[in-house]
Amino acid sequence: MKDQEIEKEMDDMIYLDNAATTKTAPEVVEAMLPYFSELYGNPSSIYEIAGKSKEAVTAAREQIAEVIGAKTEEIYFTAGGSEADNWALKTAARMYRRRGNHIITTKIEHHAVLNSCKALEEEGFSVTYLNVDEEGRVRTEELKRAIRPNTILISVMYANNEIGTIQPIDEIAKIAKARRILFHTDAVQAYGQIPISVQQTPLDMLSTSSHKLYGPKGVGCLYIREGTPLKSYIDGGGQERGKRAGTENVPGIVGFGKASELARIEMPYRIARETRLRDELIKNVLREIPYTRLNGGRENRLPNNANFCFQFVEGGNLLVLLDMKGICASTASACSAGEKPVSHVLKAVGVPEEIAAGSLRLTLGKNTTPEEIAYTVECLKECVRKLREKSLAYKEYEKTMR
Repeated sequence: MKDQEIEKEMDDMIYLDNAATTKTAPEVVEAMLPYFSELYGNPSSIYEIAGKSKEAVTAAREQIAEVIGAKTEEIYFTAGGSEADNWALKTAARMYRRRGNHIITTKIEHHAVLNSCKALEEEGFSVTYLNVDEEGRVRTEELKRAIRPNTILISVMYANNEIGTIQPIDEIAKIAKARRILFHTDAVQAYGQIPISVQQTPLDMLSTSSHKLYGPKGVGCLYIREGTPLKSYIDGGGQERGKRAGTENVPGIVGFGKASELARIEMPYRIARETRLRDELIKNVLREIPYTRLNGGRENRLPNNANFCFQFVEGGNLLVLLDMKGICASTASACSAGEKPVSHVLKAVGVPEEIAAGSLRLTLGKNTTPEEIAYTVECLKECVRKLREKSLAYKEYEKTMR
């Protein structure tokens, strides 16, 4: 296929999987390019071209810190959100083991957190996995009851990657601080999407990633509050002030910084616009397609997230039909999309397995238009109808309703 044909095909595509990844913004690409071919020096070297790279890394660190109100020296670059989660949980748990061995998290975390906890359980740590309510929110009273004298770490995601539920992070952070327990949040879906202030919220560690906010893949960061004693997770050189070895990904870091700056500037406008389109999408899907449920609540939800279950439909088949219509969506987290089991998030919020099998996540972007939303609703109506016509369960159900 020729480049022009690919470009035309991409232009015709409706991309509604922005929770999985986003298109790198043109301004971000432009900012990155010089650091591939002209200013390619290693930031750890001492000659002029290396100094330019070091300055660029410092500037990006400042741009990222500003989004959450952090100090520049509290930002540590990683290869992405999963590395940041692993670093925060595993290193903190091992360092604080003399004080206790109990960790608290939730049943709806990203697998980077859940699998880190499982690895720590194999090392002898005890982990409590909190239940959530039907909207996917932590009950803070249940969190308080779960705390033990030997609890050393709490990790609760800022916003869920599948159903978009925003957690009461400020309240959770204050509960942890009052009991002198380390608190970490996976903010990969929330950073740059909704306001976050580490000055107002007393959390100790926060993970994020560039490619969820129109930045490049392969770069993220861990915020570590000043005074939090967290050792290096990757051994080697003295990069990142001795806490994260490895030559810095300068182009990626520059792109992350630029994407963060744009996200901070555009956030108020984008929140209002995406919320309006999301609510229109939810309203029309629930009105036009019977036997459909919204996963997660209408409030305390990321502005761009809509997640549905279509009864008598298999989610994978629905994705194929939507793809044929030029619509990109997903059934669950992109990090677990190749797995067969029903979403652990939907299971945790009480969705029956046979209904959860028909899940669909639609996540809007800053370039999503009202026309695309209207087209998507019409395509969904058609695709769901076609799949139900072939469903024996649907036919049997329809007979009982006559």
